[in-house]
Amino acid sequence: MRQDRITDDKIDHYFDVAKRALDEVKIIVPKGSHLELVAFDYLDMAKRYFSDADYYRKKDDYVTCFASLNYLHGFLDAGARLGVFKVESNELFAFDNRG
Repeated sequence: MRQDRITDDKIDHYFDVAKRALDEVKIIVPKGSHLELVAFDYLDMAKRYFSDADYYRKKDDYVTCFASLNYLHGFLDAGARLGVFKVESNELFAFDNRG
């Protein structure tokens, strides 16, 4: 069976992963700091990409939908690596800062 198709099941799975990741992210930098602005910007961009992904899914444009979900996760992973987000799940993130 070919695995190079963006199926309904894959889109549903990645929407679930994205939703759980967005729910898990916690901003952990001092209030009023420059990094707080960075954290809010990264989180805002991730939420906007989630909205974009939903828009494209409804338009049956699964390629752009899937790309939006990947960009979303890129912002969350970057925020975790930068240290502006606390994350717990190494299942949901390419980086965790539990240590």
